[in-house]
This record gives sequence, structure tokens and C-alpha cells, in this order.
Amino acid sequence: MMNTSIAILVLAITPAMHRGDPPARPSRTIPAEIRDGIETATASEETLDPRIDASKITELDVPAVPRTVLLPAPPVHRIATDRGQTRLDEATWDTATESTRRGLAWLARNQSRNGGWMEGEVVVPTDQPPREAAAAVAVTGLGLKAFAQAPELAEGPAPREQAFRFVRRALESHGFDGLAAAGLGNYVASSIAMGLAAIGSTSDPGDAGTLGDAVLFLQNNQWDESEGVSARQDWFGGAGYGNRGRPDLSNTQMMLDALYDAGVSPDEPVVQKALVFLSRTQNLKATNPAAWAQAGSDDGGFVYTPANDGESFGSAAAGEGRYGETMPAGVARSLRSYGSMTYAGFKSLLFAGLGPDDPRVAAALGWVRDHWTLSENPGVGQQGVFYYLHAMARALRASGLDEIVDADGTKHDWRAEMIAELARRQRPDGRWFNDADRWEESRPELATIYACLALEEALKPRLGME
Repeated sequence: MMNTSIAILVLAITPAMHRGDPPARPSRTIPAEIRDGIETATASEETLDPRIDASKITELDVPAVPRTVLLPAPPVHRIATDRGQTRLDEATWDTATESTRRGLAWLARNQSRNGGWMEGEVVVPTDQPPREAAAAVAVTGLGLKAFAQAPELAEGPAPREQAFRFVRRALESHGFDGLAAAGLGNYVASSIAMGLAAIGSTSDPGDAGTLGDAVLFLQNNQWDESEGVSARQDWFGGAGYGNRGRPDLSNTQMMLDALYDAGVSPDEPVVQKALVFLSRTQNLKATNPAAWAQAGSDDGGFVYTPANDGESFGSAAAGEGRYGETMPAGVARSLRSYGSMTYAGFKSLLFAGLGPDDPRVAAALGWVRDHWTLSENPGVGQQGVFYYLHAMARALRASGLDEIVDADGTKHDWRAEMIAELARRQRPDGRWFNDADRWEESRPELATIYACLALEEALKPRLGME
């Protein structure tokens, strides 16, 4: 792995000068040795990680690594301090800030005495010790980010400081490798990296050493030739649950979120290897040679994972089986795209340096337009709806788009609609939770953190106004 420069960015928020298109993104050339190294990465069966069943791996042509990438807009770790930095009207701004304030207040009241959230709770797939610590640290890292991004809306700095100390104590007790033994290593390291990046500044880097350790863990956790996986194999470039083996898009997008927040450039090998995995996760015949994609809808959306010949919770919800194993006889096996993974994939393509003219980005945006909704996680209903809304908010802000034109030609101000939907779903005491008990969203701590983070994306300055 190449050494990665960690940039903790301080945001100087300035008044809006105009409301035109997002600023042009500068480009950067990927050195030929990096491109060639990824495209020709090979490994022998003798070095294959024992968690991998070689008989399940599918081999595919390797997508070309781009010669140049467009640098994403620098990460913004604070909400706007002035409504003029956004395009929100006064009523919507007031709704968003008040809703976020109430959510953070509920989190502060329900923070453990040790400073964490979901402390002591066992969360699937954490089936090895220290399972309770791993789940709590992953959630608390995201909670730390939620408080750090909106200091003006929190009732003082105590919740943020206590969450930071909770994370530090967990690392001192277990380390990244110890927490990874519970099966949530990627989520833990990603959440910690995002939380530390959010509290950082030039004068107080938010524990830059630990942030660097988190990024290094994420690099080493990625499946590549060091685990005996070649670029032709469908595990390559992804991240997953360590004790459960195969990579998936949910883990991979968390990794890319964290690397972006930490200032890692898209021309780094860790990001471009992830792009190989992303390309194989998309329902797009032109760029994904997998049999399930070639037989599929070609709708530009994303599935859960391409590994081991693919799986999708969208297919499971449609009654076709998570692996497409119960499709009607005589129908070629395919996998269904669904909302949360499509926004995760769309956002990840942008963080990997692809621009709007890339067919993968254009197709993902096409899926967004064709399936526009905030009332559910399209393809799986209410399952994971807060995860979905957070991924949506993060992706659309990264895109620089202020409006989405749906399949009927209707324009949607995504920020205003996001704020209205989350305010509608908020409970009287300030929390959120999901009646659909899937992916832990019935736990109000996690659902409330997702909701606050989504609101904060809508409250951040528009691109070019930082």
C-alpha cells in the first residue's frame, strides 16, 4: 500500500456569491504504475486468505482504471452558520435546525455515563468478543460526527467530548484489531475516522495519529492481492465484515466515506481498487460483465454485493431470493437494484473521482430520477429507511445538484423534501426509530444519529459557498 496523506480541513465559511452551477472540479492524473498495478494485480492460490472459498469466486474482466480523476469538493465538517450559505427558505431552515437540535438533545439525554451509545448491546453480525464494545464504538463514532458538525445546535460541548473519550478508551483497551475480532472492524474504523475528521482543525487535529491509524486499518482491511485476491476476482477492492469474509457495498461505501472525510485523494490505490468493486456491483451491462448484470434490468442501480456471484436484498424482498435462487424456472438469474445501495454506489463513484459524463455516474443518476422517493427505501420498503435517507443526503450534496428532475419531469428540491420528511418522522421526544426491525434501526440511538447526520448534510453550505 502507498502511504496516504491525511488532511484535516478547516472550513472557512464565506457568504454566498452566486447561485450558479457547482464549481468545476480539478483533475488529477493517476500514474501509470498505479493503474497497471491494479489492472494486472495477480495472486496465487497458495496466498489465498483462509476465509475465502475459492470455488465461489467469479472471475471477470478487469475494468480499466481511469487515467484521470476529478477531485471531489473538499469535505465540509460543519453545517452552515448563515442561511444565506444555503438555498433554504426561512421556514425550512428553522424546521431543519430545530429538528436537529431536538435530535441532538435526545442523544445527549440518552448517552451512557461512559459517553457512548448502544453500550453493552449485542448487534448482529458481532458474534465474537468484544462484540458489545465494537457495536457501541461504531455507533458512537457516528454520534461524535453528528455533534461535531453542529456545535451551535448542541447544548454545550459535553456530549461531543464524552463521545471522543469513549472512543479513545475503547481503542486503548482493544485497539482496532481487537475491535475487528467482533466482525465490525470496517464499520468501527470508518466511524472513528469520520468522527475524528469532523472534530479536527489546524490547531486541534482531532487526534491525527489515531485518524491515520484508522485509515491504515481500512487500507489493510480491503480485499486485494495481499489476501491472495487477484483483480479478476469479484472480491477485489471491496471491504466487508472481517469474520464473515466476503466484501459488500455497505462496508465499502463506509470505507470510502471515511477516506473522503479524512482527506484521502481519489487517485490513491485504495480508492481506485474500490472502484473496481463498485463497477461490478452496478446493474449496468456496458460496464459490468457479470452474468447476473448481463441478464438484468440494466437500470444503473446497485445491489448489495457482486462477491460470490452476487446477492441483493432487493431480490429477497421481491421474493426471488437473496441470491436470485428462487427466480422462475427458465428465467435467467439476475439481481434487483434497490435504493440504499444505489445512493451508496452513486456517492462512492463520485468519491472515487468519476464525473457526471462517466456512464456509471450517469446511469446511477438515472436510477435516482426514475425511483425518486423519500417515503421508503425503494425496493425494500421501510427496511433501512434512515440509512437510506442518510446515504441519499450525502450523495446528493456530493453531486452538487440542488434539484432532481424525476421520471415525470417534476423538479424536486432534495434538501427541502429531506428536511420535511425527517421532521415528519421525528417523535415528540426528539428521537427517531424504525418500526421495521431490520439493520438495527428499531434502536432509536442509531436511527436518530442517521437522521441528524442526514439533516446536517442538508444544512451544510452548497458547494462553492464554503
